[in-house]
Parts: sequence; structure tokens; C-alpha cells
Amino acid sequence: MKLVSYLVSGRASFGLLTHNGIVDLKQKLGDKYADLKSLLADKEGLSIAKTYLNARSDIDEQDITYLPVIPNPNKILCVGMNYAEKRAEFNETSSAPTLFVRFPDSQTGHKTNIIKPAITNEFDYEGELAIIIGKAGFRISQEDALSHIAGYSCYMDGSIRDWQYTWFTAGKNWPSTGAFGPCITTSDEISDPKVLSLTTYLNGQEMQHDSVNNLVHTVPELISYISTFTHLSPGDVILTGSPGGVGKKRNPPVFMKDGDKIEVEITGIGRLTNYVVAE
Repeated sequence: MKLVSYLVSGRASFGLLTHNGIVDLKQKLGDKYADLKSLLADKEGLSIAKTYLNARSDIDEQDITYLPVIPNPNKILCVGMNYAEKRAEFNETSSAPTLFVRFPDSQTGHKTNIIKPAITNEFDYEGELAIIIGKAGFRISQEDALSHIAGYSCYMDGSIRDWQYTWFTAGKNWPSTGAFGPCITTSDEISDPKVLSLTTYLNGQEMQHDSVNNLVHTVPELISYISTFTHLSPGDVILTGSPGGVGKKRNPPVFMKDGDKIEVEITGIGRLTNYVVAE
């Protein structure tokens, strides 16, 4: 099942993405759920959504503006340096997960513009697998971790490199620099995220490619580690890290500029597409 958030005729909504269009769950369910996050918070929410899988579509995809899959997560927790090639590029030697935060208002959706800040010429791409939490938990064991996942999505975690120092937060939170989508693929379709592979394309050219099986800290390890110090709640997002091949470490460096197209594709989920525009 693939779930999306979007604007249609100026109204925020969410629904099922099907081959024939979008089944508008907000319309179908009335006031039962305000948004996709609240549907995930109800332990019966995904089961209710599944009952509409064979319903006639309400909206053509071309008639919506995609929102970030979860427009209003309580938390976006980001993991850096989590592929061996990336660690080598940045000479990372710490054995602990590298964590930072992204703010919800720095996100944008599929097929929308990503904004290159005027202050920088070092706007870098980072394709990542996003985990969306579906069941709340604190101090979650690795053995139970996958049961807390509602689904998975693609993320383009754009980085303003010359605003990243020994900490990453300032370089990660400029408006419309993080793209999230196009959809959540629910975890019942992806029993083990290790089988997924991720590819990032800049103007059609492959820039990053790796298997999720090569994460240094696995998905269960990340959920367990993060939930040691913070409660995870439905709709929370964990970005699992970006493979090697980022623009900063290429020779010569390759950064995103006005007019570029950036895409992140993950098997079983889809391809997130965005367009870079100068501020």
C-alpha cells in the first residue's frame, strides 16, 4: 500500500496512490483523521485504509501538489556517516551513530522545487531511505524494532556544505532543502529493508548507489539506539544516512544549481523527483 499527502484545490489531504489515480482517504473518512500522521497514530488506521485499496480513484495525480509524506512530524532524526564509502570520504572513525535533526518546516514534497539558498554555492545532494514510525515506543529492542515501522519512503537530504562544521544542523535546515516522498510504502510490502537499494540521479546521471544491506548501523539498531533517549511516536521520521558519491567529495566537486533535476529512487518505493531553483 502506498500512501501520499498532498494539496488538491487548495485543501490539504492524504490518500492511497494507485495505478489509476488517488483514492482520497480524507474525503472517504471525513473528520476521523486530520492527516496521515493521525491515521498512523490509530492502531486500526492502516487496516481501515486497506479497505479502500480497490475503490475507484477520486483524483488524477496531475491535479495534486505533493506535500512531504508526513508534513508535520514531531521529530525528524537524521543519521550521518552510515555507509562505509561515505565514512571513508569524510574520514569518519567514530563507532557511535552520528545524529542530527532536521526541522519539519525545511521539507518539501515530490515534484516540487528545492530552493538553493543564495548564500551558498555548495548545495549538495544526499539520497536516503526514510523510516516512518507507526507505533510509539521507548527503549525499543532491536528484535521488536521493525514492528514499530509504518513504512518507508525516499528522502533527498540537501546539505549546505559551507554551513556544516563539527555539527550538521545549520547546514540541513534551510527552507525547502529536504524533499520527502513520493509516498510511504507500508512495511507489509517490505518485510526486510536490507533488500532495498538506493540510487541518486543528478540531471539523469547516477551519482550515488548502494544497498541498504550495507548500512553500518542497521534499521533495527538505529530505532533501538534512538529510542534509548527519546520516545518515538507515530509519524516520526528517521533518515538512515546517505551513500558515498556526494558532490562535496568529487574531484572536481559537483553541487546542485538552478535548473537542475535531482532524483532519489529506492526499489519497492518509487522515485522522488525535485527541481532546483535559486532563492
